[in-house]
Amino acid sequence: MKSIYLANDQSQIDYVYSEEIKDRLFIEAELCKDDRYTQEAVLAEPSKFSEVEYIFSTWSMPKFTDEQIAECFPSLKAIFYSAGTVQAFARPFMSKGVKIFSAWAANAVPVAEYTVAQIVLACKGFFRACTLVSAHRRKEARIYSMACPGNYGCKIGLIGVGMIGSMVAERLKEYNHKVLAFDPFCSQEKAARLGVELCSLERIFEECQVISNHLANNPQTVGMLNYELFKLMKPNATFINTGRGAQVLEPDLAKVMSEKPDATAILDVTFPEPIHDDNPLLALDNVYITPHIAGSQADEVHRMAEYMIEEFKAFTSGNETKYMVSEKMLETMA
Repeated sequence: MKSIYLANDQSQIDYVYSEEIKDRLFIEAELCKDDRYTQEAVLAEPSKFSEVEYIFSTWSMPKFTDEQIAECFPSLKAIFYSAGTVQAFARPFMSKGVKIFSAWAANAVPVAEYTVAQIVLACKGFFRACTLVSAHRRKEARIYSMACPGNYGCKIGLIGVGMIGSMVAERLKEYNHKVLAFDPFCSQEKAARLGVELCSLERIFEECQVISNHLANNPQTVGMLNYELFKLMKPNATFINTGRGAQVLEPDLAKVMSEKPDATAILDVTFPEPIHDDNPLLALDNVYITPHIAGSQADEVHRMAEYMIEEFKAFTSGNETKYMVSEKMLETMA
């Protein structure tokens, strides 16, 4: 076998790799639909995989030790991961010289689309207005909405301008917004290219009508967004989180949302997930929680596999690739 599908949850292979994509991989990568394995199957018969050069995977890609990789995959050249972060499995493979390609850019697209949609609605006061109308307080809803600036000349704050944050910034160029950004790893050159002004977290929370979190998920960002920042939010401001729930001190956010009933929080992620029934955020009518839907789902997941097919073709043809993961990238990658 030259190529295999590898995932502990085999249903994820069928979810991400459509029949059309599987047909393409059969032709382009000599990858048979039946060449699909779990970690248990690989470890049970390691010699069977000695000639495998390419692995195609997605969510539930297993982690192997250095010794297991040497025994099971001595010929492996590259892994094409049709999903986002590779933090859970990449390093042992990379230490063996295996190239890792990730569809993080493809997975970033729907998150950026979701975020921009929420920003546009938030600037119109959509969320609180809906709640007020449902409570038969239509006049208050109208007053609230009119107090919001709309989508002309509004200040938007982006916390993190990695792949997703950058996509959001690019899409916001279509609007007449002023975009502030906090990102210690962003150069002035990149900020200028994106059309954002780099500044402190405090300034973002003090000045921006909508604040959107796109921080990478690592130990340094855990609990980074706290009461001292949330209390700085302007009247009628909105906080959006599509990053990670652990980056927000949720009791602090709940306290501020109670103290500022005109503020809004839109949370697509919580900590833990799913959210516990006793979480105080659930009791607040100015907090809107979705079940982690911003990322790729339904037919959107096929985009990730298509990105990896193109990377495979470029890599095996000796052409330039776009989405190979480096050790340096792992330091800040979500």
